[in-house]
Amino acid sequence: MDRNIQGTPGATDTLQCWYRIASKLLRNTIESKFSYIETDAYVIMPNHFHGIIVIVGADRRVCPILGAHEGAHLPKIIQWFKTMTTNEYIRHAKKNRLSEAKLWQRNYYEHVIRNEKALHAIRTYIEANPGQWPKDPENPNYRQNAEVR
Repeated sequence: MDRNIQGTPGATDTLQCWYRIASKLLRNTIESKFSYIETDAYVIMPNHFHGIIVIVGADRRVCPILGAHEGAHLPKIIQWFKTMTTNEYIRHAKKNRLSEAKLWQRNYYEHVIRNEKALHAIRTYIEANPGQWPKDPENPNYRQNAEVR
């Protein structure tokens, strides 16, 4: 799933640019860069991103505490994605005289999806996430939305 933030209150030029860059990388580039992954559901929000990365051929029985699969270098994938989106944004910002912005926080949250039931629940959460934006305290219109309730 790919959701556009265009028209979302608070979706500034910076956010629109970030959305286009991230979407392009997710749709056209990341799977060719990392041949052992497939992208699944994702949503790009004005202040965060949710996505499922499938590591093809991964053994679902591996315990994350004890170690990772050979070739399944999720931190490398995330680092690459953050680096590429940031670099592309900086190039675009300089070219179009946009203000530079910090796009990413330092860490990220990961979760191993072990069965179809969990996969369905997480896909549903991702698909419903844009509906939570009006209730997000980081939404510039949050106070206005809260007053309407």
